[in-house]
Amino acid sequence: MTQPAVRTPSRAYVIWLIGLVAYAVAIFHRASLGVAGIEAQERFSAGASAISLFLVLQLAVYAGLQVPVGVLLDRFGSRRMIVAGALTMAVGQLVLALASDVPTAVAARVLVGAGDAMTFISVLRLVPLWFPGRTVPVVTQLTGILGQVGQIVAAYPLVALLHSAGWTPTFLGAAAVSVLVGVLVLVALRDAPPGTPAPTVAGMAAVRANLAAAWREPGTRIGLYTHLVTQFSGTVFALLWGYPFLTVGQGLAPATAAGLLTLLVLVGMGFGPLLGRLVGQWPLRRSNLVFGILTATAAVWTVVLLWPGPAPMWLLVVLVVVLGTNGPGSMIGFDYARTENPVERSGSATGFVNVGGFFASLCTVLAIGFVLDAMTPGSSTDYSLDAFRAAFAVQYVFWAIGLVGVLTHRRQLRARMARDGVVLVPLVTAVNARLRGRSAYPAPPREDG
Repeated sequence: MTQPAVRTPSRAYVIWLIGLVAYAVAIFHRASLGVAGIEAQERFSAGASAISLFLVLQLAVYAGLQVPVGVLLDRFGSRRMIVAGALTMAVGQLVLALASDVPTAVAARVLVGAGDAMTFISVLRLVPLWFPGRTVPVVTQLTGILGQVGQIVAAYPLVALLHSAGWTPTFLGAAAVSVLVGVLVLVALRDAPPGTPAPTVAGMAAVRANLAAAWREPGTRIGLYTHLVTQFSGTVFALLWGYPFLTVGQGLAPATAAGLLTLLVLVGMGFGPLLGRLVGQWPLRRSNLVFGILTATAAVWTVVLLWPGPAPMWLLVVLVVVLGTNGPGSMIGFDYARTENPVERSGSATGFVNVGGFFASLCTVLAIGFVLDAMTPGSSTDYSLDAFRAAFAVQYVFWAIGLVGVLTHRRQLRARMARDGVVLVPLVTAVNARLRGRSAYPAPPREDG
C-alpha cells in the first residue's frame, strides 16, 4: 500500500537552506585551488606533484577526520560543527592569501580540509531530523548537488577576481565569506525541531562500541565502497586535473573548459533528484544504479583515453555529462548508512562512508601528478596529451577496488537482510508491483517503506 504523504514544515526548508549555503561555501573553498592551479605553480615555483600534494594533504585531512567528526557530530550536533568548520576554513584561506612558500600553503590547505571535513556530514545529519523518511533520499541528493554551486563560484567569480585583483585579495575575500557563513549558522540554524530529545553524552566505552557496531554493519561498508567507486573520478576532474586536462591536454580555451566544468555541475543538479527518487522507490536495487554509473564512467573514459589525438568536443561533452552523475551516485552510499544504522550512530556511519571516495580521490590526485611529472621534462607545466592519457589511466585501479568492495558487501548485506526476513524479489516482479501501486517488498528494510 502507498503510505500517506507527510507534510514537511516550512521551517525545515529554511534550516536546510542555511545548511546548504554552508556546504556550498565549503565546496567553494575545496575547489578554489583547482581553478588556481597554474597560478599556484607560478606563485610558489612548484611542479605538478607539489601542487598535487596541496590537494592530497587537504583531502587526506578531510578523509582522516570523517570518523572523529562523526563521533563529535553525534555528541555535539550539526550547528556547532558547521560553525567550527566555517571558521577553520576561514583561517586556512587567510593563511593561503598571505603564503609565499610551499610549506605555508600546504598548512593552509590542511586547515581548509579540516574545516571542510566538519561541514558536509553535519549538514546531512539535519535532513532526517527535519524531513519525513520518504523525502530524505531526494533532499539528500539535492544537498549534495546544489552544494556544487560553490564549484561554479570558484570556476567563474573567483577566477575573474584572481585575474583582476591578484592572489592575496582573492583569498582574503574567500576567508571573509566563510566568517559570514559561520555567523549565519550560529544565529539561525538549529539541530532539530523543537521537542526533539537532545543526544545523550556517551562515554568513551559507548563511543568505541558505537564505532565498532557501525563498522560491523555491512550496510556501512557497502556505503563506503559505493562512495569510493562512484565519487573519485568526478571529484579529481572537478577539483584539480580536469581544467589542465581540458586546456593544456585537449587545447581548449579557458572559457570553454570552465563551461564544461559548469556543465558537469548542472548535470549533477538535474540527475541528483531523479536518482534520489529512484533510490526512495527501489531501496533494494540501489547497487544496480551504482553499477550503471560505474560502467558508464569507465566506458567513456576508455574512449577518451584511446581516441587518436585530441578528443572531439562532442566526446568531451559526453565525458563531462557522465562525470556529472558521479556526485549523485556517491550519495547512494549515505543512504545505505542511513537505512542500515540507528540514528544514535548515524554520524559515525556517515563518517565511515565519506572516507571512501575521498581516500580514492587523494590517491588518484597524487598519482596523476607523479605520472605527469615523470613524463614531462624539468619543471614544465606544458604536459602532453600522452602524459595526461597515462596519468588518468590510474583510475582503473580504484574502479576495480570499488567494484570488488561493492559486490562483496552487497552479498553480506543481502545475507543479513535475509536473516531479518527481507525478501528480495526478482526485478521484473518488483517493477510489475510498482506499476500496480503495490509494495515491491513484503518486508522492507529499516526506514525504507
